[in-house]
Amino acid sequence: MLRRAAAAAVLAGVLVPAAHADGPSGGICKGATMFVQVCASDGASAPGAGGNGAQAAPAGASGGSSGPSTPSCTYTRLDPQPPAENMFWKGHDRSEKGAVYGVNCPDQQGARTVWIADGQAPDAAPVIDPEAVARKAAASMRLEPPKVASPRAAGTYVVGMPMWMWATPSPPTFGPVSASATAGGVTVTATAKVTRVRWAMGDGTTVTCRGPGTPYRQSRGKAMSPDCGHLYEQPSYEQPGGRFKGTATATWTITWTAPALNDGGTFTETRTTPFTAAVHEVQVVN
Repeated sequence: MLRRAAAAAVLAGVLVPAAHADGPSGGICKGATMFVQVCASDGASAPGAGGNGAQAAPAGASGGSSGPSTPSCTYTRLDPQPPAENMFWKGHDRSEKGAVYGVNCPDQQGARTVWIADGQAPDAAPVIDPEAVARKAAASMRLEPPKVASPRAAGTYVVGMPMWMWATPSPPTFGPVSASATAGGVTVTATAKVTRVRWAMGDGTTVTCRGPGTPYRQSRGKAMSPDCGHLYEQPSYEQPGGRFKGTATATWTITWTAPALNDGGTFTETRTTPFTAAVHEVQVVN
């Protein structure tokens, strides 16, 4: 597991795009800035000293500064601490002298966690989460839902006959797509690609395919699809509109790296396309 290193260089910075792929003009947070300043009150209960309380003091409180105050982050030692296998440990373990803290910054959405060594000042831990920067990079990508080629809306399918499902692959619909973002001088690069497509067939069954599926050819006859197929056992007459209503949901897996922090990870996003299938019974005439 990559280990998240503490880096003072990412305490405060401007969030700017380094690059983006296939996205709209403007890239990542165009014109937006993210300034973060962390202050902790003096005392033995400051983060890293073993205390359980949240410690934060307003920026600019000392020195008689008349300038505007920067909202400060609060650090709260998690009690109880997460299980040893929890990812909140950031690659550390319980044998190391330190603890996991929750971090809440007024100018950032949501809370996150950091590991802080005992006796270490809170402002020695990175405030900008590299995964949050990776998500900004992913937001600039053009990640589209699958382009369903089969089942076709105009097609008619038969009970008991194999149906081949597939989507037309392209970089925006299956990847890979890459983008980068920079915060506080640290660049995070993210690469996204579809790792599976979950087909909800409308008859109560689902089929998970690891790729776009194989297009059907007449030479295959009545054979099942080698990688993405279904067989309807009931007609769709009683369904609304006389059709099964289904969805094809692509899971995009985004892999990110922050070399300067020796960090990396993955997260997922989904995109969904609806489809319909008219399924009839074969009428046999004696």
